[in-house]
Order: sequence, then C-alpha cells, then structure tokens
Amino acid sequence: MEKFNTITSTYVPLPIENVDTDQIIPARFLKATTREGFGDNLFADWRYNKDGSPKTEFILNNPTYSGEILVAGKNFGSGSSREHAAWAIGGYGFKVVVSSFFADIFRNNALNNGILPVIVSDSFLAELFESVASNPKTTLTVNLEEQFIRNNANGKTEQFEINPYKKDCLLKGLDDIDYLLSNKDKIEEYEKNRPFVY
Repeated sequence: MEKFNTITSTYVPLPIENVDTDQIIPARFLKATTREGFGDNLFADWRYNKDGSPKTEFILNNPTYSGEILVAGKNFGSGSSREHAAWAIGGYGFKVVVSSFFADIFRNNALNNGILPVIVSDSFLAELFESVASNPKTTLTVNLEEQFIRNNANGKTEQFEINPYKKDCLLKGLDDIDYLLSNKDKIEEYEKNRPFVY
C-alpha cells in the first residue's frame, strides 16, 4: 500500500443516504478474486444504462467533479460485508471517503485496503455539500497525522477518530501482513525467550 499522510484534493459529492455495498458494487461483479477492474464498475447500476452507455445525470459521469475524495451521505457502506466495495472505491481512485456515519464492516474493509474513512458531523457534512455546489473546484485537506479535515472553501476544520493501529499502518503504507513482517525480529526474540508451557 502507498503511505498516507496529507491529501488536498477536489472532491466528488454523493449526497445520498443509506448507500449499501450492493449499490457500491453490484453482486454480479463479485465473481472475480483479484482487485483489477473493480473501479470500472463502481456504482455500476447508477452509472451505466443497460446498454453500457453512461448515465449523464450520475455524478461520476459529470466531468465538473473529480478528485481523490468521495463525500457521501449518512450511513455509507451498509449491507453485506463484501470487501469488493472497498476494492471498487480504491480502484476508481478515491483515497478518502467522508460521511457522517459508516457501517463498521465497510469502515474496516476500507482501512484494510488503504482507504481512509473520515467521520464528520452532520453539520460539517452539509457544509461540504454546499461548498462544492457553489464551486466544484473547491478542495478538502485531510491530514491523517494530525487527524483533521479542513473545508478549504471556508477554513473550517473538524477532528476525526481512527484506530491507532490502523493509523500507524496507513502512515507507513502497511497492510496487516506487512505489519507483522515489519515486527519479525521482535516476534522471533519473544518466541526465543518466552517460557515453555506444557
């Protein structure tokens, strides 16, 4: 995984509440076992007509909006526990998802795949939607080290919470396996010196 610290980017607004994982990546795309190509099918049923042509009214098909940050409505990632939802978001190019509430399993899957889910207050989220509606080129700054998000349109910031272990992994660009391997010497030392138990 890439190391993550601070991102300043334009953002894509998705002011829809209760977006579940089947809407993020429909079940028919879950046959694949590798991550390749999932970004092309992110929000597929909202994004494409049945003939495969893009739906011009959907936000991802609007060239006015772009960026590495997705700002979504409350309760993002509910439904089934498919990790493919995080694969699709990362595959599209999003590194951060902002919402006022995430389903626990989605939040953990995102963190395990190098995507930072940032929880903000309902009022801060509403201001983000207002800011980007006024100026689609407005930006957000997300600082993982100091755990804050700033709306650069008005300078307002909010702190966000993150599991310290997951924060450390993101900052160092490590997944769970990489983290264990980075502590291999400590693990071997412990195993060598721990008392034998029958």
